[in-house]
Amino acid sequence: MTANVPVDPSPTLSLPPMGCGTWAWGNRLLWGYDESMDAELQAVFNLYMGSGITLFDSGDSYGTGRLLGRSEQLLGRFAKDYTGPNQESLCIATKLAAYPWRLTSEAMVRACQASAERLGRPVDLAQLHWSTANYFPWQEWPLLDGLMDLYERGLVRGVGLSNFGPQRLKQVYQRFRERGVPIATLQVQYSLISTYPVVELGLKDLCDELGIQLIAYSPLGLGLLTGKYDEKGPFPKGLRRFLFPYLLSGIRPVLDALQAIALFRQKTPAQVAINWCICKGTIPIPGAKTLAQAQQNLAALGWQLEAGEVMELDRAAARCKRHMVQNIFQTR
Repeated sequence: MTANVPVDPSPTLSLPPMGCGTWAWGNRLLWGYDESMDAELQAVFNLYMGSGITLFDSGDSYGTGRLLGRSEQLLGRFAKDYTGPNQESLCIATKLAAYPWRLTSEAMVRACQASAERLGRPVDLAQLHWSTANYFPWQEWPLLDGLMDLYERGLVRGVGLSNFGPQRLKQVYQRFRERGVPIATLQVQYSLISTYPVVELGLKDLCDELGIQLIAYSPLGLGLLTGKYDEKGPFPKGLRRFLFPYLLSGIRPVLDALQAIALFRQKTPAQVAINWCICKGTIPIPGAKTLAQAQQNLAALGWQLEAGEVMELDRAAARCKRHMVQNIFQTR
């Protein structure tokens, strides 16, 4: 199947309980990527696919500097080279950026076609990366029309949104419904240290009502919930080195609760944090740069926190004095 050949649209995409976020695959500034990592990233891809984790989330803005688009290029190469099970279930999702020069519906179509060229295969799930309602509301409707065009032309199997809150989602949903195009997914930042807008604004209940699958990005809070870091350091390189000291001093209740449950369960804090997202009815998409990280993420599956443990974590989250920085494009 070539990049821009129409695919059969599906009203609902069958997605696994967890996916893989690929923000780090090509990002040097935040995640320290370099080309020497590619072989292990291929191994990560193969492991996930063989384990039935077939959702990979990317974006056409992923990759820094000359590596812009690298995440999509790697996913395309890995998918082409993969020969194991679950090939028919692979779902490559990509987020199309609301760049200021993308002003028309056709610009969105062209953006998705460019992503498909980098992938060497059609995009399965095309998503608008962020809403422009907070700063250029007039720009957003043509971009959303472009998403619907992609679905109606059969260029993607499904369409979704990212960083939309319930108020804006209701308005957008009505427009999609009028054209008979289902919104398959909505992804927002969600973790034990970032419950807005899922809890505070009631976004999960609305998604359930509208039949939209909620995807949780950054379920490990950029790595803060892995248990590897504390207030004394050492801290990771890159931009996280400046953010972590500030946040770690205010999230101790969550870190302590994760550690206690992890010890009792014979799991890691990261596995407990991911499982908590699943218990909340979301599809978490933690990143993985190494096989060890991928194996750890996979061990978050196949079991479930008890209701009392979920409540304990919820109470710990409510006691935190600080929370993850919100995406500036997140709407209400």
